[in-house]
Amino acid sequence: MQQKIIILDFGSQTTQLIGRRVRELDTFCEILPYNKFPKDDPSVIGVILSGSPYSVHDPEAFKVDLGQFVGRLPVLGICYGAQFISHTLGGRVEKADSREYGRANLQTVDTQNPLFKGFEQNSQVWMSHGDTITAIPEGFHVIGGTKDVANAAFWRPAIVNGKLSNRESVWAVQFHPEVFHTVQGTQLLRNFVVDICGSKQDWSAASFVDTTVRELKEQIGNDRVILGLSGGVDSSVAAVLLNKAIGKNLTCIFVDHGMLRKNEFQQVMDDYRVLGLNVIGVDASEKFFADLAGVSDPEQKRKIIGRDFVEVFNAEAKKIVNSQSSDSKCRWLAQGTIYPDRIESLNITGKVIKSHHNVGGLPKEMDLQLCEPLKWLFKDEVRRVGRQMGMPEHLITRHPFPGPGLAVRILGDITPEKVRILQDADDIYIRGLRDYKVRLSGDEARRVLAAGVPAQLEDGEIEVSLYDQIWQAGAILLSTVRSVGVMGDERTYEHPVALRAVTSTDAMTADWAHLPYDFMAKVSNEIINKVRGVNRVCYDISSKPPATIEWE
Repeated sequence: MQQKIIILDFGSQTTQLIGRRVRELDTFCEILPYNKFPKDDPSVIGVILSGSPYSVHDPEAFKVDLGQFVGRLPVLGICYGAQFISHTLGGRVEKADSREYGRANLQTVDTQNPLFKGFEQNSQVWMSHGDTITAIPEGFHVIGGTKDVANAAFWRPAIVNGKLSNRESVWAVQFHPEVFHTVQGTQLLRNFVVDICGSKQDWSAASFVDTTVRELKEQIGNDRVILGLSGGVDSSVAAVLLNKAIGKNLTCIFVDHGMLRKNEFQQVMDDYRVLGLNVIGVDASEKFFADLAGVSDPEQKRKIIGRDFVEVFNAEAKKIVNSQSSDSKCRWLAQGTIYPDRIESLNITGKVIKSHHNVGGLPKEMDLQLCEPLKWLFKDEVRRVGRQMGMPEHLITRHPFPGPGLAVRILGDITPEKVRILQDADDIYIRGLRDYKVRLSGDEARRVLAAGVPAQLEDGEIEVSLYDQIWQAGAILLSTVRSVGVMGDERTYEHPVALRAVTSTDAMTADWAHLPYDFMAKVSNEIINKVRGVNRVCYDISSKPPATIEWE
């Protein structure tokens, strides 16, 4: 039986981060809505309560019956989770004089407590709350405090038959151990998950591959499977995993809508063949360009591309279904759906704001079942699984890329010439990011390493490429704008290109990347000199929110 930690989501933007940190401890976890605790599940070894956008005093605040697990499982409340525990069990939570946000230091910390084993005095933590706990419930004891937050951490020990029992004890912290700014946050979570909850730490990339390949063989048998490839990390890893399980019975379809990066269609096809995948490549660029002609509205462009993709994919899928033999029928549609696509994230109304995607249009008469071999994995785990299976690093570390491709990075209508201009500019930019090396330390180094980037820590520093340091990058063609320039002795009137690069952990929020000036100068000069149709380069310094990562 697979052990698991249950993380109850009260709507915090960092809930997924808690899950990722637990998984990094080789421990399986599930993120569930605050009111969906699984009763009578013997595989649950501990419970974590997340943060929330609410105050415990708000009428709409999310509430849970603590009696479902308090007293029979180890419990850790984080931020709102800590405040909810205090408020519910008889403590006092009040509005703070000012929002307690940012770095703080634990001036007092009980290193003898199981939660703080291995902690250093004055350890840095990250606060983010508007309320504060001014009194803890009876039976609880303070085990950590900062200059401004006296009750930064507290616990209620359980004594059973005269001995301390972690199984029935409760811990709570007002800071966020899941974020990189809490320097010993991983240690705290390790103490809770491994030492207190008793995780066997048997959730790993290797065990996942072995288990999933065995389950896929049992699930699919001699049936045939269709998989739509995008060239991205998720669908590529799903394809290699399925190929290990069923081999020639997997057929992949890779549709080129004409708006991929420069030479990407052929490069990705070559990669897939090296991996031994059975791939059908479909160049449908003429159809997409014809249907997009004269369309400049961003939402309309997306709808046309989505509709056309479904039509092209369905046409190829029908050929496979209709050619099936009696002993090996096509009964499955596989997808690279990953765990964040499936997590029920709650907004302030309590409604689901994100459900998992699918290919979205196979006709019902095909009667195919869905196969999602990566549905329990976070993005960094997908990359680990890819490495475990020996996939090339450039496929594993590929940045997220929008489904509509460069169509949402060209302002205005789409033409083959505009795509050519943007492909050339983007190619220079991305190659430059891959070639430029930087040395990182502290929070930034920890963030990059936790994302699964293969780098060796030496003297507290790592060396990585700019490409590996950032979450996503790309060029945007401002084709609705022209600017005056001078090249040689002649006046030019051509398009500006904007460069975008962001750092993030989950794409829900993102900060603009502070790229080195010498790199930006070199890339700008090369784009203007080599890309016909561009005479100006800008850099987007907007963060999300309020801006989005993509421009359209």
